[in-house]
Amino acid sequence: MQYISRFHSPCGDILLAADQTGLTGLWFEGQKYFAAGLEAEHEEKETSVLKQAKDWLDTYFSGKNPDFSVPLHFTGTDFQNKVWELLCSIPYGETKTYGELAEQFAKKHGHKTSPRAVGSAVGHNRISIIVPCHRILGADGSLTGYAGGIDRKKMLLELESEK
Repeated sequence: MQYISRFHSPCGDILLAADQTGLTGLWFEGQKYFAAGLEAEHEEKETSVLKQAKDWLDTYFSGKNPDFSVPLHFTGTDFQNKVWELLCSIPYGETKTYGELAEQFAKKHGHKTSPRAVGSAVGHNRISIIVPCHRILGADGSLTGYAGGIDRKKMLLELESEK
């Protein structure tokens, strides 16, 4: 069973979802792929995981790097889950390109993958912000491909650069 809760952020309203294992979703209202992976039957209820996620977001949006983690439960394909795990290794305030992430994937998993395939997995990330897909840039450093919108991506990167 999944549980949902809502959070108001400076970047817009957020829907959070979690199950007994961890956070399964964090989407900006109206974003591309909104609520992807959310079970049809879910309940609005404040669970400990959802409370932790809100505390993390409060810290993050106050301009600080949260010094605690939220239990996560990736519910994508095996490939997506591996890419999302790599996203979690990108430090606060830093960025990588899709190509760099593809190289990191190849080193960790022993087989090559294209930046385009990595980009598709990044774009379908179901746990925005906490799984920092906004930290991925185009090969030329451009702000490309953020399901929450380029304006939000820019806001998040600017917030992290003010540390």
